Amino acid sequence: MKKVLSIVAIAALSVAFVSCGPSKEEMEKREQLKQDSIAAVEKAKQDSIAASAAEAEKMAMEANAARIADSTRVADSLAATKKGGKKK
Repeated sequence: MKKVLSIVAIAALSVAFVSCGPSKEEMEKREQLKQDSIAAVEKAKQDSIAASAAEAEKMAMEANAARIADSTRVADSLAATKKGGKKK
């Protein structure tokens, strides 16, 4: 008799746990939320990469402009030295 009651109790608890679990619609909602979250993270990652690339491009252009300005300044300085340089 104890075995029968134990089996019935276990069966009842099993049915209760299964019936109290999430429904198929709830599981689909959770999965969709998870996919939306992953998509949002990927978009943020791509936006961050694009912003970083734009910043690197801007810095490269500024460095190139500074290099050109320095070269021009040195060339002007050398030209001025040759024009009004020391006489021997």
